[in-house]
Parts: sequence; structure tokens; C-alpha cells
Amino acid sequence: MANDRIKCRTDSQAEGVSAMRKFKIPEGTSEPKSATKSIRFPNQVIHSVEDAIRGTNCTFSAFVVEAVRVALDNLQDDTALTI
Repeated sequence: MANDRIKCRTDSQAEGVSAMRKFKIPEGTSEPKSATKSIRFPNQVIHSVEDAIRGTNCTFSAFVVEAVRVALDNLQDDTALTI
């Protein structure tokens, strides 16, 4: 399923849709005000994130926060293109 999404994004980019912001693993963990929110992840997602951040200065939370920010930016870009 994830591969379908990647393929879809690649196809839309080939049709001239603006490129989405690329995700980068954040360095450091200094976040301003924050709140605790409990969320369940599939075990495979947890393992994949842990593998991705291993050897970096990134926490699981910082990775997830950045991923959500990129996803929200991409949603806004998609919405702007359809208006």
C-alpha cells in the first residue's frame, strides 16, 4: 500500500505537480511547548523508525513530529492545487 502512495506521488510529480517537501531526520530534540499525546503504532512502524534514527541525534518523538509536519505541509500543498 505504501508503495502505491509513492507511485502515485511520482506519477503526479511527472505531470507537473509541484514537488513535496522532502522529509529529513531532525537533529536534536529541542521543541518548544509540547503536550503528551498517546498514540499506538504498528510494531513494524516502530521498528522501521528505530532503524532509521539509529546512530543519529534524533528521538522517536522528534522523528514522528517532523514526519507529521511534512505530511501536513503536503496536505496543504495538495489542497492548494485542487482549489
